[in-house]
Amino acid sequence: MDAAFIAERITELRLERNVSEYQMSLELGQSKGYVQGITSGKCLPSAKQLFNIADYFHLSVSEFFDDGKHDSPLVLEAIQALRQLSDDDVRLVLGLIHRIMQQPER
Repeated sequence: MDAAFIAERITELRLERNVSEYQMSLELGQSKGYVQGITSGKCLPSAKQLFNIADYFHLSVSEFFDDGKHDSPLVLEAIQALRQLSDDDVRLVLGLIHRIMQQPER
């Protein structure tokens, strides 16, 4: 596990939900300084506790580690639109993207 990523991700998610480290620690059933210990880099959560932390934020563990959440809003909108297309249509769009990427810059 990358301790820095875990610490930053917990802080990011916690701040988005306006939850203190203290409150999160207690709601996870841990000591009051538990989350602060993780976010300060003093300790890492166990695998079981990592599942509990992801669940606390209503995420799967893969979503917790998904750094694709940092894409621009426009890229996220494109991804959402692609998910609604058929496989044939996605192939067409992907072909267009590849074609655009091969064009020399002007």
